[in-house]
Amino acid sequence: MNESQLESGALVIKEYVKTAPTAPGVYRMLSSHGDVLYVGKAKNIRKRIVSYAQLKQLPNRLQRMVSATVSMVFVTTRTEGEALLLEASLIKRFKPAFNVLLKDDKSFPYIMLREDHPWPQIAKHRGKRTHKGQYYGPFASVSSVNRTLNILQKIFQLRTCTDNTLESRSRACMLYQIKRCSGPCVDKVTDTEYADMVGEARAFLEGKSTDIQKKFAIIMQDASDKQDYETAAIYRDRLNALTQIQSHQSMANVMVEEADVIAAAEVAGQVAIQVFFYRAGQNWGHHAYFPKHDNTQGAASVLAAFLGQFYDNKPAPKLILISHKIPDQGLFAKALSMRMERKVDITVPSRGKKAEIITQACRNGREALERRMAESAGQAKLLKGVASAFDITSPPTRIEVYDNSHIQGSHAVGGMVVAGPDGFMKNSYRKFNIKSKDLSPGDDFGMMSEVMRRRFSRLIKEDADRERGHWPDLLLIDGGKGQLSAVMDTLAELGVNGVTVVAISKGPDRNAGREQFHMPGRPAFMMPITDSVLYYLQRLRDEAHRFAIGSHRARRSSAIKKSPLDEVPGVGPKRKKALLHHFGSAKAVVGADVRDLESVDGVSTAMAKQIYNHFHE
Repeated sequence: MNESQLESGALVIKEYVKTAPTAPGVYRMLSSHGDVLYVGKAKNIRKRIVSYAQLKQLPNRLQRMVSATVSMVFVTTRTEGEALLLEASLIKRFKPAFNVLLKDDKSFPYIMLREDHPWPQIAKHRGKRTHKGQYYGPFASVSSVNRTLNILQKIFQLRTCTDNTLESRSRACMLYQIKRCSGPCVDKVTDTEYADMVGEARAFLEGKSTDIQKKFAIIMQDASDKQDYETAAIYRDRLNALTQIQSHQSMANVMVEEADVIAAAEVAGQVAIQVFFYRAGQNWGHHAYFPKHDNTQGAASVLAAFLGQFYDNKPAPKLILISHKIPDQGLFAKALSMRMERKVDITVPSRGKKAEIITQACRNGREALERRMAESAGQAKLLKGVASAFDITSPPTRIEVYDNSHIQGSHAVGGMVVAGPDGFMKNSYRKFNIKSKDLSPGDDFGMMSEVMRRRFSRLIKEDADRERGHWPDLLLIDGGKGQLSAVMDTLAELGVNGVTVVAISKGPDRNAGREQFHMPGRPAFMMPITDSVLYYLQRLRDEAHRFAIGSHRARRSSAIKKSPLDEVPGVGPKRKKALLHHFGSAKAVVGADVRDLESVDGVSTAMAKQIYNHFHE
């Protein structure tokens, strides 16, 4: 940043002030490349952006932002609450460099209790709610859902299988044999008995576990008094499972009916956010987040930005307990209430049991942050070792690892994984479906050349100045001298330089630990088998292999499901079904003449000729 750039950015903002709206809304700062630098919201946009032109009052972070600003975009809203929600949505969409960014914002899993089938199903669910029923959650992780479902099967014995599996069974499955399912598929349970089990499961998931415990205890005692020890043992096991799941979910002496507990912990300028989920009076797990932010931003500022992005695509509970007072706290609660169409409270508890939960969440967040910082220090040491091993001037901040996967050249896929100071950057992974028709089957060198050409041609087009951080410092290629030569020739053809390229071959007998490393102008070499850098490079190579083979399998599976009829113009699902029903197979349709095709319901003479011509051109 220099003074002329800063003054230039301030002049740009002053020009936009003249035409900026005075209504509430959202503003965006844009760079010379069109990248969004910053997204902000305001009750009055014009009054808000004036402050960015007063350079002496801005912190260093915002001065850097102003110096890079060349244009602005405004979007007005009806209310300031709408502007707050829109700001969070745009931050997640554009990922501006000068905003606090929530990384790893995946959707959380739920437990679904279906109500659109005579035999309701209980199952893990994530994504759109396509089935009618009750959805309980969120759970902090898939493992917590699986554990809960596993024990719910022991207690309530509801089916977890799909409708197709249920309808196709002629005898009870293994889950029935081990008493994890009541066997509705083969009439091992009556409608009334199953409905009672569904009601019990619903009551438990709504927090009425005490009533269920009492009911099970009475049935067990009654069966024991009648010397029906088999039934008594069944309800004893169900009671034990119920106690087990409650011990996982409950927190001693603390009961919160429905709330998210969100605490910010700060260590050495870094902030972690710890989230606990409470539903139906039970603790359904916790998750730690590490938002990307400037070191000058405190815990309250990071927490405020986190809340907006966190609830952008998630339903908010009735109560949100937070560790710090945040700017616009009341406005945010009002905005969430408007979105949820019910009241949402955001509070900072200062005493009592709720304050104890916040204290525990802060402690968990601090411990998670300290572990992450320790891991980052270890990662930094490994990257320093990589730089030393490959004669790179400084530790690489972006490593791209490439591998190909195919079976005798069919359904070939190139995979790219990315790693950096924070570990694997899974949002940056890319797959390349090999498209060239000139390659001979199994031509790994040609496949690698195509992947490099497509990857770097796009980089040159989108970031020729290498200012956006998308260019790699190091390329790792799974292969030997041939792959290395193919990559170097392609990069030279594109005019790409300044990128270190290393090929990793398996070495003698393909033993892990005896890998050979190939670099231009340097003899192949090996690393000591006990070297931690070697182990790190093996992990990178193995992750690229896993990603490439997974992409290949997905492509192959998709191709297997395709039919020649899918590519015929004018043949949709209905005509396709009629043709297959009439002829018995796609192969028979391909070999049919026009007169045979005309005899199919829904196929006119013109359509019959079109289908025939498609296969006989």
